[in-house]
Amino acid sequence: MDLKVPITISDEVGDDIIESTGLLDLASGEIQRVEYEDWDLAARGLPADSEDYEFTVGTLSNNGKDVEFKVDVNKVTGQYSVSASELLEIKVRAAALFAGISGKDMLRNADAKAATPPAGGKGRKHLH
Repeated sequence: MDLKVPITISDEVGDDIIESTGLLDLASGEIQRVEYEDWDLAARGLPADSEDYEFTVGTLSNNGKDVEFKVDVNKVTGQYSVSASELLEIKVRAAALFAGISGKDMLRNADAKAATPPAGGKGRKHLH
């Protein structure tokens, strides 16, 4: 499945915040098509290459609700990405925030489904 969602990216460089946009691939965690606002990439290089670079965060937004997350920057390739554990956290937080479901509700629903007997109403059959 090829699911990419638009995000905003903020690179903190000293007292400045360099804004950009990109597409987060929810399967791989890669961020593609990064486009900077008011930053000349050809002349200045990556914001992460600046001496006073501090960190990068991403924001996934939906209907006025935001999920903020840490973004990793590979200074050699210039690739922005999200770690596997951070990606999982983004998915859980986004589902909870955007769907209005708490983490406890999601776990309760999963537990209820696991306890429900399979269709047919006979319950579990023993193999021996």
